[in-house]
Amino acid sequence: MDVLSDVIATMRTGEPRSALIRWRAPWGQSYPPVPGVGFQVVLQGSCSLLPAEGAPVTLGVGDVVFLVNGRGHVLADSPATPPAGPACDPYDQRHERRYASPVAEGGTDDGPGALTVTLCGAYQLDPARAHPLLSDLPEIVHLPAMPGHHPEIRAAVDLLGAELGRPRLGADALVPALLDMLLLYILRAWFAEQPARGVVTGWAAALNDPAVSAALHGIHGEPARPWTVESLGEQAGLSRAAFAKRFTSLVGRPPLAYLTWWRMTVAGRLLRDSDAPLGAVGRQVGYTSEFAFANAFKRRYGIAPGRYRRQVRE
Repeated sequence: MDVLSDVIATMRTGEPRSALIRWRAPWGQSYPPVPGVGFQVVLQGSCSLLPAEGAPVTLGVGDVVFLVNGRGHVLADSPATPPAGPACDPYDQRHERRYASPVAEGGTDDGPGALTVTLCGAYQLDPARAHPLLSDLPEIVHLPAMPGHHPEIRAAVDLLGAELGRPRLGADALVPALLDMLLLYILRAWFAEQPARGVVTGWAAALNDPAVSAALHGIHGEPARPWTVESLGEQAGLSRAAFAKRFTSLVGRPPLAYLTWWRMTVAGRLLRDSDAPLGAVGRQVGYTSEFAFANAFKRRYGIAPGRYRRQVRE
């Protein structure tokens, strides 16, 4: 599995949520924080996104905003319009469905104001499995619509909007898959753009560096393999010393420290999401001894793996 897909699959928990909303000006709505990351897409009209901190972001048709830490924010036809209460809390336990259907209406019911159609959504992430890849992103990732740019995002948005606007047979399976597709396209687009912007450090540089990317691919593809700095260097096509320096500079951790951290992150997911015995979980992340696995896990999480499994399932 490639690094980006692996990171998202490991961090994700629960179901993604989404809603399509039609607004009639004047309108302004607060969106509460979500336990993960959120997004807003403008399908028709225009509006302003007002973050908790910082200047308003003007949005037009096709613009995508990705809120990395799921922070609360306001969406409005104008920065001057006062917000009403929460319009779409994707993780409100009163919601029986994973996404809103039929299309919700907001703003002035019969007002003559301009029509805006937005698509909001959220992905729930486990903070215990947070990956530093996301910490490199700004609080708000704004991907403005430009001709010829990000056609995959546009295709995913169009398909998602069609499914939410007119749910049909198979929508329960299609919508979560389209939401996953949109998340990966957004992240792929942002990371791909960074080298052109002169970003030469951090995860954007690591994912675009052939040598470091090859080593990361090896770690994520075979976490149980008995990797050494030398064998990872061979995977990267560099000498041991050159590889260790380059990897540490871009990733922020020495190669074996990252390998151990990732193994424990994967182990945490397996303990939560599977019924595999502790020894089997340990073997899947490179530990032939259950005792050695338990010690490594306790150093990372502060508790034994069996107790961790019980706690996360309560």
